[in-house]
Amino acid sequence: MSKQRRKSGPLQFFQFGLIGIGNAVVDIGTLNLLLLLFHTDDRMWLLAYNTIAYTLAVTNSYFWNANITFKRSATGTNFQRFGFITQSIISLGVSNVVFIGLNSMLEHFGVLNWLRYNIAKGLAMLLSSIASFFMVKYFVFKDYGKSRK
Repeated sequence: MSKQRRKSGPLQFFQFGLIGIGNAVVDIGTLNLLLLLFHTDDRMWLLAYNTIAYTLAVTNSYFWNANITFKRSATGTNFQRFGFITQSIISLGVSNVVFIGLNSMLEHFGVLNWLRYNIAKGLAMLLSSIASFFMVKYFVFKDYGKSRK
């Protein structure tokens, strides 16, 4: 059997970040497409659009991070799937709170709709991605004593 070295935190964070760029394109692209096709200022619809965009991005994230960033410890067990879904729901909550909260705040300053949505989405993606990284690294794909033969 070949020995696999455990990836360091900075390397994993870098890989997670690169994959995150692809996820960001999916996330913000989906949100903007939905807003282009079905424009709204209604908070409930904005939450729905953000949730749809986030869900597509997190599905993309699971595939790539399980196969690249956390390949050594991603075994595809039910525990890991449940953990990933749980952290995704928590990160979705972070994303929705930041997106709606910042959008509302920027609306009071008269920021244009398109710019306001994208600024709010950008910060929501950043904060939910950071939360997601730490939950995935230390909970979902944590190496719980795999043998290192």
